[in-house]
Amino acid sequence: MALAETTARMLDASGASVVVLARAGQDLSKYGLSYSHLGFAYRDTAGGTPVWRVAHKLNHCGSADAALYRQGLGDFFLDRPHRYEAAFVVLSVDAQARLLPLLRDNARLPQWHTPHYNMLAYPWSQTYQQSNQWALETLAGALEPAAATRRQAQAWLQLRGYEPTVLRLRPLTRLGARATAANIAFDDHPNEKRFADRIETVTVDSVFWWLQLAQLGSAPVKVLPGMKLPATVAPKPELRA
Repeated sequence: MALAETTARMLDASGASVVVLARAGQDLSKYGLSYSHLGFAYRDTAGGTPVWRVAHKLNHCGSADAALYRQGLGDFFLDRPHRYEAAFVVLSVDAQARLLPLLRDNARLPQWHTPHYNMLAYPWSQTYQQSNQWALETLAGALEPAAATRRQAQAWLQLRGYEPTVLRLRPLTRLGARATAANIAFDDHPNEKRFADRIETVTVDSVFWWLQLAQLGSAPVKVLPGMKLPATVAPKPELRA
């Protein structure tokens, strides 16, 4: 709850209405990754008093299915994270304006959602979808009106230079993961990459890197429980996609 309170204060200070918010739910340090899960935090004014909500995709307790949720910041950080640390990227003014009505719309929010969950889903396939992939494809759909499907959103991301993280997973590692976890599969990955131990997937770190590269967001801002507000966490004026 202390992390949620600090995050809320920093988001308020940013002046943003929509940010990409990440948490360190799992320890991915052996892969060189800092955060495991992201969603969209947005300012909700429906009740009169502005509060921050998080729209994100969650896997059902290790099963092969997932669904979309809206939660408060407290709930977002209550999943026993690996460490109590968050980070957020303030999106460009244009991206915020396009995303905000979508995030509030129950009918449009699932437009790029596939319930078949795979923690290591291949970024350019539509067979499965993991949580970070849903957020990235939804952002693409919001920014590009012609990207009405997952395939079209993925094509737009490729044109805009998004590159997934490449994990080096040996055959025994892949076999063990597939045999013991219902939410991990590799059959959507191209054989030439899978058999070369190259598993590509959407990670928080790759999304954060790409948002800056595409001039769609500011540099990530780290949040720790109780930390003081930085001098500024607002986007640069030129960040307009």
